[in-house]
Amino acid sequence: MLLLCDGGGSNSASRYVFKEDLQKLADRLGLEIRVAHYPPYCSKYNPIEHRLFPHVTRACQGVVFHTVQVVKALMEKTKTRAGLEVTVNILDKPYEIGRQCADEFKKNMKIVFDALLPKWNYRAVPAVG
Repeated sequence: MLLLCDGGGSNSASRYVFKEDLQKLADRLGLEIRVAHYPPYCSKYNPIEHRLFPHVTRACQGVVFHTVQVVKALMEKTKTRAGLEVTVNILDKPYEIGRQCADEFKKNMKIVFDALLPKWNYRAVPAVG
């Protein structure tokens, strides 16, 4: 699986919490997950921003968002002639701020950094077990 990620926010290239959660996901799925972060100020090249956001924006134009369900319905209605369809899931649990990764994760991390641009390119390899 390949994830194209922006460089900032909760999935920042420098965040160990993101890498720890990524490792847990790779272990749970039994699947190698490759991550390629866009360098700072380059997220404009992210294909999602060009292929998805304009259509979602058009579907939501001129509507007042009274409820989350209204936004969900509008986003799910988004389609293109080329076959784009949008699936929307609402995460209703609180967003935890100030999370830190476990000390032992940094010491025993199974993240494999690439030779080329290791800060932005790495893999979470599932633990054998």
